Amino acid sequence: MCGRFVITSAPAALRQLFGYIEQPNFPPRYNVAPTQPIPVVLVENGARHFRLMRWGLLPSWVKDPKSFTLLINARSETVLEKPAFKKAIRRRRGLIPADGYYEWQAVDGRKQPFFIHHADGAPLGFAAVFETWIGPNGEELDTVAIVTAAAGEDLAALHDRVPVTISPHDFERWLDCRGDEIDAILPLMTAPRLGEFVWHPVSTRVNRVVNDDEQLLLPISAEEMEAEAAKPKKAVRKVAAASSDDGQGSLF
Repeated sequence: MCGRFVITSAPAALRQLFGYIEQPNFPPRYNVAPTQPIPVVLVENGARHFRLMRWGLLPSWVKDPKSFTLLINARSETVLEKPAFKKAIRRRRGLIPADGYYEWQAVDGRKQPFFIHHADGAPLGFAAVFETWIGPNGEELDTVAIVTAAAGEDLAALHDRVPVTISPHDFERWLDCRGDEIDAILPLMTAPRLGEFVWHPVSTRVNRVVNDDEQLLLPISAEEMEAEAAKPKKAVRKVAAASSDDGQGSLF
């Protein structure tokens, strides 16, 4: 799956790569988490646009968002069939600019975070599907989920799922939702090629959403990993908020 990611490229560089007409200016983000507003590139009236959407898709037919499961990922194998995604994959596909993401691997009974990124350091375009949820009072909320696929042989060592990344030469094909035919985009929903991504262990500081600084990306040594593992656990602090909406409408 993909539960945290990073956006560090300069806004001008991302605008040039993704080709949207807006000129947003935003700071680097080192720990983007579900329910936060994230950038999404989409095609509207024949042009690419930059939009902020809540990470966590809400299908249009949901009556009460607080009682609905937060959908941060959409599995490529079932995205054509699941009621929450089957319309969006045909009509509302987008790209999420990123520079890498985090994944957690079980190591000696604990979860060790890793930072994963392109071997050449280039930005990524995560495949995404989005929906606009309209509330009972007419309020609108744009929401999005990242498409995932079964991990390839190398990345499977960390997790069995990976975000689908779209190559720049396939951006146009992925974003073209003018017809209902989706045969052209099916081959794009696969894992990265062997060796396309590299990774390294990082501090467990990334586990806390409030930590959002460039130190999170730094590799840590085996000794540092052991030292973090040896730290006493802090008393009772449940993180249920990570999967709830918590008044996120105020973010927009």
